[in-house]
Amino acid sequence: MERGNVTTPFGRRAMTFGMLASQITAGRVRPEQSIDKWKLFRSICEAKTVIGVSDRSLAVLNALLSFSPGAELSRENGLIVFPSNAQLALRTHGMAGTTLRRHLACLVEAGLIIRRDSPNGKRYARKNRSGTIGEAFGFDLSPLLARAEEFNAAAAELAAEKQHLRLMRERLSLCRRDILKLLELLRETASPLGWQPVQERFQALAASLPRKATPALIETQLAKLATLRDELTNQLEILLKSQKTDASERQNGCHIQNSQPDSPSESERGLGRGEGTPPACERGVEPEAPPVPLENYRQAPSQPIERLTARPAAPCARQIPLPTVLSACPQIADYAPAGRVSNWKDLMTAAIVVRTMLNVSQDAYQDACSVLGYENAATVIACILERSDHINSPGAYLRDLTRRAKQQAFSIAPMISALSRARRASPQMTS
Repeated sequence: MERGNVTTPFGRRAMTFGMLASQITAGRVRPEQSIDKWKLFRSICEAKTVIGVSDRSLAVLNALLSFSPGAELSRENGLIVFPSNAQLALRTHGMAGTTLRRHLACLVEAGLIIRRDSPNGKRYARKNRSGTIGEAFGFDLSPLLARAEEFNAAAAELAAEKQHLRLMRERLSLCRRDILKLLELLRETASPLGWQPVQERFQALAASLPRKATPALIETQLAKLATLRDELTNQLEILLKSQKTDASERQNGCHIQNSQPDSPSESERGLGRGEGTPPACERGVEPEAPPVPLENYRQAPSQPIERLTARPAAPCARQIPLPTVLSACPQIADYAPAGRVSNWKDLMTAAIVVRTMLNVSQDAYQDACSVLGYENAATVIACILERSDHINSPGAYLRDLTRRAKQQAFSIAPMISALSRARRASPQMTS
C-alpha cells in the first residue's frame, strides 16, 4: 500500500515548498501508469543540465533504482525503496557517507525523490498478513513516474539542439572550405587588387567567431560567409565569361575559309569514316549533346516509383519544403515541444520523440541522418508515423530506406506525394 498523504522530514530538516510541490506532483500518478526505469534514467542523464543534478547525484539515483523490483516503475511493484546507507555506498562504488547524504539531499531538492521518513528516521518496511509489503519508509520514486513525460521531452529537445548545432557547424565548415578554394582560384587568375580585399574580409569574419559559439552566432556568421561566397562566385563567373569571349575572338581571327566549294577535302571520300568534316570543337563550335530517348522519361507501371527517381539530394540538403511535409504528415505536430511545428528545428525535435516511441534505435536514426541529412531524416520519420499502422518494424524499414538511399535508389518526394494523394482521397471515399 502506497502512502498518499503529505509527510514531513525527520529530525531538524525543515519542510520546504519544493518538497510540498514534489509530493503533490507524486500524488497525481495513475494506478495503472508504468514506465521502463532504465529508459527513464537514460532520459534523465541526457537532460541533467536542465534538471540541475550532477553526475554523482545520478550515480546515487542509479543505485536507488537498482533496489526497485522489476524492470518497470509502477505502483504494483512498489515505489518506495528502503536501503541502508551501507548498501547504497556499496552500489555507488564506495562513496563516502557524507558525500552520499549530500547527493541524496540534491535529489530531494531537484524533485526526483521524496523522503518517506519513519517516526524514528530509520528505513524499513512492514509486511501484512499475506506476506507482502504493507507500509514502507525510505525514498519514494513516484516523482520519476509522474514527471516521465517532462524528462523525455527535455532530453529530446536537448538532442535536437545538439543536432542543430552540429548541422550549423557542418555548413559553416563547408562554406569556409568553398571560400578558401574559390580564393585560391581567384588568386591564380586575377590581379592582387581583385582578391586581396576579399581575403581580408574572410580573415576578419573567421577571427570574429569564438571557439565555443552559440547556434545563433554560428547562423549569423554563416549568413555573412554565404554572402561572401556568392560574391566570389559572381566575380569568377565574370572572369570565366571574359576568357570565353577572348578565346572565341582568337578562334574567329585564325579561321581560314575555304574558297573552293568543290574541294576534295569536303567530297564524299570522307563519308562514313569521319574524315570529310572536321569535329565541331575544331571549328570553334561547341558540340551538341545527343538527344535523350523518350523512353528514358517514361515509367514502367510494374516498377516502384523510388527506383526511377533521380539521385537523392546530398546530405544536409532539404528536398521537400516544410509546409508540404506538414500537409502530408500532420500527426508529427502533436509531438513537437509546443504542439505545433513552426520550423525545421521543431520537426527534428518531434522526430526524436517519435523515434523513441516507435522503438527505432538511435544507431538507425543516426545512420539515416548521415546519409539523408537531418531535415530529410526527420521527414522520413514523419512519413513512417503516418503509416505506422501498416509497418511492422519501423526500425528495419528506416534501415532499408537508408540502404537504398546509399545506392541512390530512394527519394523522399514520392513518399510525400503518395501520402498527399491518400489524404486527398480519404475525404472523397467517406463522402
